[in-house]
Amino acid sequence: MAQLNSNTELRQLANLELLAHQVVEGFITGLHQSPFHGFSVEFAEHRLYNNGESVKNIDWKLFAKTDKLFVKQFEEETNLRCYLLLDTSSSMNFPQKELSKLQFSVYGIASLMYLFKKQRDAFGLGLFSDKVEWLSATRSTSTHLFYLFAELEKAYNQPKANVQTNLANVIHHIAEEVHQRSMIIVFSDMLENSLNAEKAQALFAALQHLKYNKHEVIIFNVNDRQQEIDFNFDNRPHQFIDMESGEEVKVHPGKVRESYRAALSQYRHELELKCAQYQIELVDANIHEGYNQLLRAYLVKRNKVI
Repeated sequence: MAQLNSNTELRQLANLELLAHQVVEGFITGLHQSPFHGFSVEFAEHRLYNNGESVKNIDWKLFAKTDKLFVKQFEEETNLRCYLLLDTSSSMNFPQKELSKLQFSVYGIASLMYLFKKQRDAFGLGLFSDKVEWLSATRSTSTHLFYLFAELEKAYNQPKANVQTNLANVIHHIAEEVHQRSMIIVFSDMLENSLNAEKAQALFAALQHLKYNKHEVIIFNVNDRQQEIDFNFDNRPHQFIDMESGEEVKVHPGKVRESYRAALSQYRHELELKCAQYQIELVDANIHEGYNQLLRAYLVKRNKVI
């Protein structure tokens, strides 16, 4: 199956199940010369057929691809428990004229959930802004998958205006709420802390709390690299609007570009160091670079954990 790289193609797929299937199967096909080699993508779903056993559960489609007999397994226990946390604050609605950070994150989470389902990992969903607004249980069933897809579609179709983020409070809440060791995956632009040293320190303390409670953590730092990090705007006056507060300011990009880049670079460097210290996977998720980066980061982390 061909891999989908175009954001335009992805936007045309309104059904999250179909989109997730396309992304994941395309990723797996591109990852290996043959399916189920290397990363344990097949971990809980297939095993080699043993001579003499019943043939009723043989995966004949996989046999056609690999010329090997694999048996579908239906009684495997859950291997991993994963919570996906989606930042729904207003800054995630940027950019507004194309695929936004929120929309990218919804598609990415749907794809990861589809992969979890294939591997029989239990998964849950949390939605947050300045607090945890909704948190599901973790399950590994198809019914649960479609239930969470419906919640993702609501978030996609109902972006919030003038809603701020408090990621530190959210992470402290999750660290206390999720009692059993789990994998916590955060989708956020991380921007609330970028130019505020006090907030940055509060975030670092929250991340330490999460690791103290023995959780494995992946942070997908969702961004539009060209505009938000490189600050590549035309050298003419622009009207910038803070999407969380609604505050407006008129700025000439050329006059502030270097100071903006320097402050943001310092924060991102500190965040990288703290994540390395706490053994947290920090992934720079540029919305223009597709979803393989997300799936690969999860598989690497998963194979280290199990």
